[in-house]
Amino acid sequence: YYGRYFKMSLFEITDEAKNQIEKLLEKNPGKYAVSLAVLGGGCAGFKYDWGFADTKEAVGDGDHIEDWHTGRVVVDETSMMYVAGTKIDWIEETFGSQFEISNPNSSSSCGCGESFGI
Repeated sequence: YYGRYFKMSLFEITDEAKNQIEKLLEKNPGKYAVSLAVLGGGCAGFKYDWGFADTKEAVGDGDHIEDWHTGRVVVDETSMMYVAGTKIDWIEETFGSQFEISNPNSSSSCGCGESFGI
């Protein structure tokens, strides 16, 4: 009932990450959203998979969309249970920049920072 009146965010996206997502969408005209999925694999059992949702129709009914009018992130319904409560940040470093995901559901991670265990 409350969901009708309040949009609940299931994960946090920092302003730095939002800015980077906006830049990605600007550089890839015609893409509807940046997508984040969790796939089996990687050193620790699961890995994050970044990509694009090409169209609004490509987003499933149960998928979660974070939309702030100048950018958009979509997480598929299955992956949402693995990323709920996470914080997505954009880290700029001298020798490379990347999205950093702080996932409270993760019990382990690997040295590369791209995979995690539950």
